[in-house]
Amino acid sequence: MRDKVTGARRWVVKIGSALLTADGRGLDRAAMAVWVEQMVALRAAGVELVLVSSGAVAAGMSRLGWTVRPSAIHELQAAAAVGQMGLVQAWESSFAEHGTHAAQILLTHDDLSDRKRYLNARSTLRTLVELGAIPVINENDTVVTDEIRFGDNDTLAALVANLVEADLLVILTDRDGMFDADPRHNPDARLISEARADDPALDAVAGGVGGALGRGGMQTKLRAARLAARSGAHTVIVGGMIERVLDRLKAGENLGTLLTPERGLLAARKQWLAGHLQTRGSLTLDAGAVSALLQGHKSLLPVGVTAIVGNFRRGEMVVCLAPDGREVARGLVNYSALEAQKIIGQGSDAIEALLGYVDESELVHRDNLILV
Repeated sequence: MRDKVTGARRWVVKIGSALLTADGRGLDRAAMAVWVEQMVALRAAGVELVLVSSGAVAAGMSRLGWTVRPSAIHELQAAAAVGQMGLVQAWESSFAEHGTHAAQILLTHDDLSDRKRYLNARSTLRTLVELGAIPVINENDTVVTDEIRFGDNDTLAALVANLVEADLLVILTDRDGMFDADPRHNPDARLISEARADDPALDAVAGGVGGALGRGGMQTKLRAARLAARSGAHTVIVGGMIERVLDRLKAGENLGTLLTPERGLLAARKQWLAGHLQTRGSLTLDAGAVSALLQGHKSLLPVGVTAIVGNFRRGEMVVCLAPDGREVARGLVNYSALEAQKIIGQGSDAIEALLGYVDESELVHRDNLILV
């Protein structure tokens, strides 16, 4: 299965706080330079690459002289604001030495749960990659609240992998991979070379949370791999300080732990659509439309909808309800609530007369619809 790594054309690389700051001693610019050299080489080999960088809070703590990660949100935000300046400057200067542009992207969970902002973020990232720049993504710690924060940059990296439809997520960490026991306490612990991301046996060996600097641990990396698998991406959890680690992964060397997805790409995309986006409204279907969806695996047409609830926009997630109120499906709607109200119960050939235009003949296309 290591051919899935060597053949991957779009990578998301995530580097954790402990690696970036040498366990809190400040940004490790020498290590950053080594990773940058390898990432530039990957780009030259035709790999499209996005970097998810932790380290803003940890770098800020170092600059401020703090030794313990604060729990108060305003203190975290202050540390991130101080640290983000140095973090971005360090990445920018290191990439510039190779004639490569870096681009700063700060995200919150809300950016990826709102469909319009999700599409805008994806378009920006794709454009940057096409221009040959390396997007450097971090959580926007200076503005997040408990309600919208990702919680750890492993989760952020997985959602970015979903966002850009990456083939591979590489999580660089301070351990060589996942082990069948804690190698810090058990000298007989063995590295898990490969497993299915959804294997429940992995939960027992993933352990708890991370160290003092970061919010993640091996459990969050496992969760990230499962999130990435929803869009068909493979994940490698591997030691970031292994010599030439990215070069050797690209060459097919058996490093770290490879976690593979269960589903094919289209099925995984539908699963991600069902589980990730917030729903913005509902459509009540007649019995014929329910049968067309459940038995015929058809798209949802306006004629089969009897009522709508919500003030959704085009492209947002809606719930599809049977006449008895039971949820049967959910999907991305092709028309806003105002437009949908005008065309429900009507044949698709009447859309143009009712709206003055036709975007799609379906209210929800089957490729953007998941049965539940």
